[in-house]
Amino acid sequence: MTDNQNLLAEQRRALILDEVRRRGGVRVNELTRKLNVSDMTVRRDLDALARQGVVEKVHGGAVPVVEASTHEPGFEAKSALELSAKEDIARAAAQLAVPGSAIALSGGTTTYALAHHLLDVPDLTVVTNSVRVADVFHAAQRSGATAGPRPGSATVVLTGGVRTPSDSLVGPVADQAIRSLHFDVLFLGVHGISVEAGLSTPNLAEAETNRRFVQAARRVVVVADHTKWGTVGLSSFAALAEIDTLVTDAGLSAEAREEIAEHLPGLVVAGGPESSGQDGQDG
Repeated sequence: MTDNQNLLAEQRRALILDEVRRRGGVRVNELTRKLNVSDMTVRRDLDALARQGVVEKVHGGAVPVVEASTHEPGFEAKSALELSAKEDIARAAAQLAVPGSAIALSGGTTTYALAHHLLDVPDLTVVTNSVRVADVFHAAQRSGATAGPRPGSATVVLTGGVRTPSDSLVGPVADQAIRSLHFDVLFLGVHGISVEAGLSTPNLAEAETNRRFVQAARRVVVVADHTKWGTVGLSSFAALAEIDTLVTDAGLSAEAREEIAEHLPGLVVAGGPESSGQDGQDG
């Protein structure tokens, strides 16, 4: 990283956070050299990351925050993290959506990014428990309101339920709505994923709603950036054996890729020169 003066603040902070998590801590002077920015800029970035609760400032630098398994960040806080990774994942995952199919999108910032890329897939029926995801499709329809909904625009069903900090709708109302439905593909965002715990979330009610989503889907595609690997939330809702494909980003380590390949039939690594995919889906 030798010419990063023009990096957007959110991109720079994502790089800093990744460095903190990867190394277990960084010093300000190391970041100024690595990012080619001023000491003041790095300190402002660390202040912003500390306010989001993802790093802890220490003398001369910062260390990662070890989150409790019950901690659930809000949508805005999560939206600022791993932006380029989420875009890479969203573009790759959108290619797995077949025109005319019935799909489900769970809550989360990665599925929110994916929703924007699904706008060009015709004749989808989309069921979601995410207020933010539903808004993406509704806004696209309203943009052509004078002529009515555009041909091929998605039909969107919002489940209802109780709103979480991440703007997902959960609880008995959402669970009942999902229970009677059947999806060709579920695109599932997660708080954490690991071999031992499978898929997990810090929210007990969201775990149950996600469990219903998994049970109702013919195929389960998890969309998760590399920082989710090895993270464990309070409640597990699916084992790795229940996942068909993981779409992640090029930041995932080689060791993690090998481990995932042993447990999942499909792994798609999006972005970067080493991008690869072996989805194992014939259509």
